[in-house]
Amino acid sequence: MLLMLLLESGKMLPVSRLVEAVWDEDPPATAPHQVRKAVADLRRRIPGGSETLVTEGPGYRVVVTETQLDLAEFDARLRTAKEALAAEDPARAVDALQATLALWRGPLLSGEGTPVIERASVMLEERRLAAAEQLFDLRLGLGESAELVVDLRQLVHQNPLRETLRGQLMLALYRSGRQAAALEEYAEARRLLGEELGIDPGPRLAELHEGILRESPELAAAPKSWEAPVPVPAAPEIKAPSTLPHDLADFTGRDRELQELLGYARHEDGQATRIVAIDGMGGSGKTTLAVRAAHRLAAAYPDGQIHIDLRGYTPGEQPVTTGAALAFLLRTMGVPGPGQQLPEDDAGRAALWRATLRGKRVLLLVDNATEAGTILHLLPASPDCLLLVTSRARLVDLDGADWISIGLMSPEESATLIEDILGRQRVSAEPEAAAELARLCGYLPLALRIATARLRNRPRWTLAYLVERLRDETRRLDELSLGERSIAATLRLSYQALDKDSRTAFRTLALHPGGDIDVYSAAALLGMDVRIAEDTLERLLDVHLVLQPEIGLYTMHDLVRSFVRSLRGEPTAQDDEAAVERLLDYYLTATETACEVLFPGRRRRPTGIPPSTARLPDFTDDKRTQVWFSREHPGLLSLVTLAERSGHDRHAVCLARNLVFHLNARGHLQEFAELCRLAVTAARRLGDLDLLGVSLSNLGVACWKLGRYEEGVKVAEEGRDVAARLGDRHTQAHTESTLGLYKSLLGRFPEALAHLQWAIDCERELESPRAEAESLTALSALYEQWGKYQEAAAAARRAMELAERLGRQGGKLVALTDLALAQTGLGEYAQADETLLLARQLCDESMDQGHVAMTLALSADIAQRLDRPNESSGFADRALALAQAGSSPLRQAKLENVIGRVLRRKQEYASALALHSSAHELASSVGHRVEEAYALAGLANAAAALGDEAWAAEHAAQAEELFSAMGIPPNARRT
Repeated sequence: MLLMLLLESGKMLPVSRLVEAVWDEDPPATAPHQVRKAVADLRRRIPGGSETLVTEGPGYRVVVTETQLDLAEFDARLRTAKEALAAEDPARAVDALQATLALWRGPLLSGEGTPVIERASVMLEERRLAAAEQLFDLRLGLGESAELVVDLRQLVHQNPLRETLRGQLMLALYRSGRQAAALEEYAEARRLLGEELGIDPGPRLAELHEGILRESPELAAAPKSWEAPVPVPAAPEIKAPSTLPHDLADFTGRDRELQELLGYARHEDGQATRIVAIDGMGGSGKTTLAVRAAHRLAAAYPDGQIHIDLRGYTPGEQPVTTGAALAFLLRTMGVPGPGQQLPEDDAGRAALWRATLRGKRVLLLVDNATEAGTILHLLPASPDCLLLVTSRARLVDLDGADWISIGLMSPEESATLIEDILGRQRVSAEPEAAAELARLCGYLPLALRIATARLRNRPRWTLAYLVERLRDETRRLDELSLGERSIAATLRLSYQALDKDSRTAFRTLALHPGGDIDVYSAAALLGMDVRIAEDTLERLLDVHLVLQPEIGLYTMHDLVRSFVRSLRGEPTAQDDEAAVERLLDYYLTATETACEVLFPGRRRRPTGIPPSTARLPDFTDDKRTQVWFSREHPGLLSLVTLAERSGHDRHAVCLARNLVFHLNARGHLQEFAELCRLAVTAARRLGDLDLLGVSLSNLGVACWKLGRYEEGVKVAEEGRDVAARLGDRHTQAHTESTLGLYKSLLGRFPEALAHLQWAIDCERELESPRAEAESLTALSALYEQWGKYQEAAAAARRAMELAERLGRQGGKLVALTDLALAQTGLGEYAQADETLLLARQLCDESMDQGHVAMTLALSADIAQRLDRPNESSGFADRALALAQAGSSPLRQAKLENVIGRVLRRKQEYASALALHSSAHELASSVGHRVEEAYALAGLANAAAALGDEAWAAEHAAQAEELFSAMGIPPNARRT
């Protein structure tokens, strides 16, 4: 009912008319009463409702201003266009009509209203189309042609039987040099009219068809419409032409780039024409930005604002030649005059163009340029002119230009664009889906506009539904296609503009599974020298088919990567497979070399794969190597998966073995475990016992660190049996050590001791100091848990000596921490304080932060025992913060028990209770029986101090049962 009142705002509509609008021919008996009730409801809900919705005689009337109602504004702007035409000002009429049509947001109620509303909707649609036809007629009369084709095609597609639009499209195509396409449009119109209505095209369309066949000079020379319902000035000289495309009403974001562009454009040096050039990947919004800037600057160029599309990247069209571009520009400026001819050669036309602009202030927007040579011919000589250029590739030969490279929109800008197009209400109903839509569109303006246009054209679709469709990467590019706008077509034109070698390199580089590609991996993948590979990447960067997050690194936009996948198939399969194998060889050799630097003393194993001959990065010191490993980390994980899926099982196993050293050192435990399981599966497929044993050994370590001890025992026992079958005593010793670790944590101390002693004896005999140091660390932890502190200290000192000899700072930190624990158990607090000072001096960002957290927790304990309360509190806070940021369950449980004891001694029993409770939950979840017992004991003490004797007694009994089962006497327990 409100819609009906708004459609006829200012008019009184009787109740009977409103009843008809709501119920059509079958109203209920209570309809008049319901209308009056709805009016009352509307008056309450609309701010100022009584003044907006007034009663008048037998009906109601809506009182609104032009600025309150888009339909009223539509009518007002049409009147402005009519007045401009009466004043023989077609340029102003074009602006008014463009502003009029920009108000349109789709069919009234999208066809969901009653017949009365539907008739109103049809009427408004007819008015819109009439305005569009008038606009196209004016723009054709002002000399535009190629720039109208896309919009005309879209309207003709929506209204295929409308002959006026079809004729305008034919004329625009013909004037763009596309005679065959224009004739095809006539043939399509004739076919549709015959099939749908049984008639032939009207006489005007037939006359235009004949004129195109004859190449009638009237069509080519006269800048008039083939059907002229409005007057167009016939003067041969067009003063102050303005052919800029319309400025988008929903232009969003790019504030920084726009201000930078305007700053360059307004800077006057008085010496030469200012040139501002914009480059960016296809679909990034270069033209939209340039048009927005041109409209902002237009007033400063009273002699004309001219837009020319060189069609360097227009599907199905050849780029505009220099001569044709100059001819278009000269005619736009009214040259040649009556009886004159244009020079035949480019040089003559360029000279005439410069002479024409001498002393004038003209803004020239050159769109979709592909080479600097054409731009230089179009360059005005007047220092008062401005040249704006857009290009996908940076035209490095365009001297004197200020360049602005535009990338992707920010997530915030993308969200604003989606909201501006779809409306705040629709987006606020699905905010998560809107954010995901922006991400799947890669924050690329063209992709966002296509996606939102699809949603506007399909009002029943939700954002979540389109997001679900876009998640399927195999069809994402198909989804991001609407009419003549297509991400795939945009990218294909950039791709086809490359030379053959660059196209091959572009396809091949997309085989890299990681996000970032450095020049070394690119060279290996492409099978070329590093410098040549870098030059190739830079060429692709110039045309924005790759991005550069930092110097030496390159990456592909997600939509670009999806596009490249569509280029691969049977013809490229053999080359692709060879490239993938080169990449796997390179990374296997690189990770082997990096591990030798970062993990000296580790046992080298033959891979059965010849080393890569590709050049490696600089692995001369620990820091550079750690940076490389951390940067490559995500890509290496993907690479192992790629190797396994592509049937390169040996590469998968060997790469996984190298990568787990890094994952273990950095505390990425879940990834560590997943990679180890993948390696075990691949090694079993290979039937290679040696690689299976190594993979099982690594999986055992992952199980230990994640607290999966029972699973870890089974894995280690299988690994030990495999090593025994191979006669591989190194791996056998390692698995015995791992079994010792597991059984120690499960509280099976005698069994654990036997495993560890066997492992240490074997490793000493094999002269494997790194492995021996790790086993000694495990032995020290076993003795400390068992309450045998003298033995724990001796084992820790021996482990520390070996770590120092090997230069392993991480191993030394663990050994120092173990020694401090043993010294604390012996009551040697001053010695423990000195030990922990040495440990803290080793703590930096390169260390496992879980080890650092434990060092700080023990430091808090000792500082408190030595009566340094402030220092103790600082250590405790830092330890807990690090542990919460990520630590293994067993280490976190031990740390929380240590800090819990510190808090109990400070009489902060409630806080201590919370920490011991958390420690108990962690320890019991992974079967860490020692810390489970200490957590129960801590809970008992805290509960007793808080007055809960029954709860305290229950937990104390449970703790005593665990301590006794493990054989830890009361005098050896931590306090």
